[in-house]
Amino acid sequence: MKVPFVDLKEQYNSIKIEIDNAISTVISETSFIGGKHVDEFEKKFANLYGVKHCISLANGTDALYVLMKMLGVGSGDEVITTAYSWISSSETISQTGAQPVFVDVDEYFTINVNKLEEKITTKTKAIIPVHIHGQMCDMDKIMEIANKYSLPVIEDCAQSHFSEYKDKRAGLTGIAGSFSFYPGKNLGAYGDAGCIITNDDELALKTKMFARHGALKKHQHEMEGINSRLDGLQAAILNVKLAYILKWTDARISNAVIYDNVLSSITQIEIPKVRKNVKHSYHLYVIKTEKRDELANYLKENGIDTAVHYPIALHNMNAYKYLNYSREDFPVASFNENKILSLPMFPELKRDQIEYIADKINDFFKN
Repeated sequence: MKVPFVDLKEQYNSIKIEIDNAISTVISETSFIGGKHVDEFEKKFANLYGVKHCISLANGTDALYVLMKMLGVGSGDEVITTAYSWISSSETISQTGAQPVFVDVDEYFTINVNKLEEKITTKTKAIIPVHIHGQMCDMDKIMEIANKYSLPVIEDCAQSHFSEYKDKRAGLTGIAGSFSFYPGKNLGAYGDAGCIITNDDELALKTKMFARHGALKKHQHEMEGINSRLDGLQAAILNVKLAYILKWTDARISNAVIYDNVLSSITQIEIPKVRKNVKHSYHLYVIKTEKRDELANYLKENGIDTAVHYPIALHNMNAYKYLNYSREDFPVASFNENKILSLPMFPELKRDQIEYIADKINDFFKN
């Protein structure tokens, strides 16, 4: 049996007529930059998500950068984030002129809130918790600390579309949330795309302006900005997919339950731990095992694709050598590097495929 890590083609085939019609409409209207499809997506996403403003952007990385710039983060500042994430979470901090300050992770792969406050200095300008794999951070504790020091919290929601913490969706607790719609995400475009969500009117206006060359009307530039616009084709595709995202999220959760049931008896692996009061949207289903590389190779030999998110913690990357961190500074993030393995996870994944994966994992450890 062949089991892909993610099957974007099967998802496309399930909504092919709608997608093809949407793309054809955009081309026939030559509505490539801005226009009604982008406006429609911003309104639809905001309404479905339960937030006042959705500002569409070219990608999720820009969303973080734009938010920090419009919150005044700049040279000489520090921004706190997790040691375990994709580099967008930290490189955007550096791009503002500020310095990233890392915090180790907890048993849920999210920022360790017990290590957070000790990282705050007079230079700290913001906190960026990353809701990794689809699981939200402990937002109560994060907001308690942030409010104590009057620091804005930007939620990195690139992997947590429609995840919840105590019945509140990712991106709705801090001042704003950033989203990626990269093709493999739970809600994915057919190219790069992203957005910012916020209930703050002033921040919404400033971020929208900055991302559109500093102008809300052509030639009327109120500031210098950047060019980060969602194109019409991606907006039209996302508009089609929005009608299915809640159903797809439920399917991911159901698949995770099956995984939990069929893998829980295999003592050589650790299945994902889920924080209390969290709705995990399972962008990724990540196990831990001492035999990670050997298991991954065995699964590949048996037609099962896996991935590693992420093989090098941020503080251990060459890009951050200048910060002079050691592996021991963030022991949990460093420890996870050689133990984590992402198993196939997508809404269209079938029970028999999951059971086949479990059988092969079991066979590997028996042999």
